[in-house]
Amino acid sequence: MPQTIVYSACPCCYSTAIYPALSAVDYTVSKKRFEIFHCEDCTARFTQHVPDATSIAPYYQSVNYVSHSDTQKGLVNRLYHFVRNYTLKGKRNLVCNAAGTNTGTLLDVGAGTGAFANTMKTAGWSVTALEPDPTARTNAFDKYGLTLEPPEKLFGLADAQFDVITMWHVLEHVHDLHGYLAQFYKLIKPGGKLIIAVPNYTSRDAKAYGEFWAAYDVPRHLYHFSPRSMEQLGRAKGFTLDDTKPMWFDSFYVSMLSEQYRNEGGNLIGAFWNGMLSNLGTLRDKKRCSSVIYIFNK
Repeated sequence: MPQTIVYSACPCCYSTAIYPALSAVDYTVSKKRFEIFHCEDCTARFTQHVPDATSIAPYYQSVNYVSHSDTQKGLVNRLYHFVRNYTLKGKRNLVCNAAGTNTGTLLDVGAGTGAFANTMKTAGWSVTALEPDPTARTNAFDKYGLTLEPPEKLFGLADAQFDVITMWHVLEHVHDLHGYLAQFYKLIKPGGKLIIAVPNYTSRDAKAYGEFWAAYDVPRHLYHFSPRSMEQLGRAKGFTLDDTKPMWFDSFYVSMLSEQYRNEGGNLIGAFWNGMLSNLGTLRDKKRCSSVIYIFNK
């Protein structure tokens, strides 16, 4: 029988200073509404009444969920694929620069259909990639010949073997938040890097769209991070924050989806305008970007 999780304390910092901030609809699958709570202490947000780890799989079963299906159906998904070809090179360069090497050992957690893992493997890296969704793993093998491992493999890997661990828009999906981060610390070599990209609910586009902001993506997104909460979470697990990087394209992609949720049929001009304003607002402070990359050091 499906089980849901009700938090009485913040799942990020364990503070009990929590309260309801807003609610949002699952536009992708169930059309159900979920409450989102706010933590007064670390400023993280989190979705209440989420399905537990054994019950959440049906919420990912949609042909429109591009991370698993790799679909190019619809304008937004076609644009996603067009931009991805560019951003994959940027991610590769970011990893190499952060690690200080052009080759090394990489663990990619939540590899989706394997596009990034394939990019790094092609560049000469030794890549281990984990992905929970069977459809995504099949697509990765069919498209790139990659064998992605299930996430349970994470806790059986040898300590201190990876130069870099990456999570591209994955941490917000992980039920065992603290267990994963503690295991990452064990798996990374001394001086190695943990690179995590997550949506930023303190961004301008998040404020512009409110409950329609697509990156809330309830109930698949269990947590909704702020820069403050991410730094605090990493520090609690022994990491130090080296740097943050903006993900400029995310504001446009998220705004296009948000416009579809707020207005039937969407408003491309409005989406482009909000995406541009969001990015312009971060020129002086990259931590205000729609999505932020956090580079942690062990």
